[in-house]
Amino acid sequence: MEKEQNQKSENNTQIENKDDEVIDETSNKKPDNNLDTKKEEVEIKPEDKIRELEDKLARTFAEMENQRRRFEKEREEAYEYGGFNFAKEALNLIDNLERSKQILQNDETLKNSDALKKILEHFDIIYKDILSVFSKNDIKPIDSLNKKLDPNFHQAMMEIDDDQKEPGTIVQEIQKGFTIKDRLLRPSLVGVSKRTEKKDTNTEENKENFTNK
Repeated sequence: MEKEQNQKSENNTQIENKDDEVIDETSNKKPDNNLDTKKEEVEIKPEDKIRELEDKLARTFAEMENQRRRFEKEREEAYEYGGFNFAKEALNLIDNLERSKQILQNDETLKNSDALKKILEHFDIIYKDILSVFSKNDIKPIDSLNKKLDPNFHQAMMEIDDDQKEPGTIVQEIQKGFTIKDRLLRPSLVGVSKRTEKKDTNTEENKENFTNK
């Protein structure tokens, strides 16, 4: 009996040892598999890294080039049109000169006098000097009279009956316009021609006959 019990206990210990070995084997295999998969996920091919760096460099250079072009354009515009507002304000000198000249010409006490002639001569000299200074700075008057109305340079303020010229022809310049280089400084205020409205002679005769009756 004692022998049988000893054999059973030996068998049980052998079975337990086998189970422990199986557990140890499986426990050792699991962490190895996890490490392998992590390594596969983390590892990136050198070619992919190079492509990623090249893409980043290309985008950086493109942004730098765009910024450089914007800066160059802003610098050129500041150089070319930096005096735009000043030139626009300076046009008031010509406007005031024209108004003063018109007032003197309409003054009945000065008409046909030597004093008026001398004053107007001085006004013309000043006017030409101002235009000369403007021209040196690429500020030029817009040619308007007898030209077709161009909305890019002219602003129609009124219509004037004129059968001798095509409709839309500028026949009066109210205020002179100017350009600076290739930009409009201010449009010319003008009056344009239109056809005279012809009344129907038949309707007029019928009205007269009706009133006579």
